[in-house]
Amino acid sequence: MKGTYILISYILQNIEIRIGALGKLHFNKGYYLYVGSAMAEYGSTSLENRIKRHILPTNKKKLHWHIDYLLEDNKSILWRIYMIPSSQRLECVIAQEILSFADSSYEGFGSSDCKCTSHLFFFKNLDKFGCH
Repeated sequence: MKGTYILISYILQNIEIRIGALGKLHFNKGYYLYVGSAMAEYGSTSLENRIKRHILPTNKKKLHWHIDYLLEDNKSILWRIYMIPSSQRLECVIAQEILSFADSSYEGFGSSDCKCTSHLFFFKNLDKFGCH
């Protein structure tokens, strides 16, 4: 299955993490929405397998994507996963929409292969989404 996904992580306290080539970044306590895509019908880059990879313990995978570094920290909890099956790449459209009401974003995070400002967005709380 092809599609886009949104990972929602909760950071328990303010932390600093080295994120690959982006270097050391500061993350405030709160919620982080990451938008990604997996556009293969089958195999390791299918939507299902990309999600499975993201939820693997960090000792079972090589850190590759920016989000891997954030998810590996013990102060980061993967809270929810939304899968959006689609034959069209919706990652950037969704990222642009979330950017319009996010509290902040991280320039270049997850968006090194597109023209988006970011694919990681910070929210102090999720009241804007109607969930707590």
